[in-house]
Amino acid sequence: MIGIFDTGLGGLSVWRALATALPNRTMLYLADQARAPYGPRQLSAVRALTLGCLAWLIEQGCRTVVLACNTATAAAADEARALWPHISVVGIEPAVKPAAQATRTGVIGVLATQATFESPRYMSLTRRYAAEVRVLPRACPHWVALVEDGPGQRADTSALVDAEIEPLLDAGADQIVLGCTHFPLLMPWIEAAVVRWRTLRGVDRAIQVLDPAPAVARQAARVEQLGASVLAGDQFWTTGDPRRFAIRAAEALGDDWKFGQCRLLPLSALSPADL
Repeated sequence: MIGIFDTGLGGLSVWRALATALPNRTMLYLADQARAPYGPRQLSAVRALTLGCLAWLIEQGCRTVVLACNTATAAAADEARALWPHISVVGIEPAVKPAAQATRTGVIGVLATQATFESPRYMSLTRRYAAEVRVLPRACPHWVALVEDGPGQRADTSALVDAEIEPLLDAGADQIVLGCTHFPLLMPWIEAAVVRWRTLRGVDRAIQVLDPAPAVARQAARVEQLGASVLAGDQFWTTGDPRRFAIRAAEALGDDWKFGQCRLLPLSALSPADL
């Protein structure tokens, strides 16, 4: 069984890619919405919360766990692998390397949380793979809440997306890296922002938006331990409001994906306690 952890709905972009790549594997999804967002927290706090959630997934029988959160990966992936050497831990990180390889303008934009940008993992990533290009990091403090609230339910979604995309394109970026798993769920608005920018500026530059979820799914498929899959259906748990999660998940995934029940996981079932 594959465990997927995120602070909220963002990991559904990874779950969707995994469900496509591994249709016969059962997945257990945990969203720590009660203690989200993780982005503004200190990395030490994110590490403690993440390890507690991973411990619960492992206790349920998951032998592959996916950190479907860039902030959690930056804070806790290495520690998780050291703590549970018998478990396959798959992290996620901004697609800086492929963006740096693909850019024609020499400028790439990275959209992520502030905690991701401040992490040693991200800094190492840019030093190794993007030393020869200009990297424009842009924290998007409103985007995670936008996805959690339901972007289709808010009148300011397009304006909030445009405000983050336009400065990157104006600066010459032709590769836009989505460094948070919540952000691919805004893809229709991101693509519309690019079209509006091209029209308003009269620029016909090719622009690529990089979603890391397919690459994470491929890695999970490689490391997932083979064996009998428990075909009882995927399970979804949240430390927040299960009904709200189910409604927002159905909206985010659209008609092509049927979303059913979500269950409540009390914080008392997790260790450590809230920080």
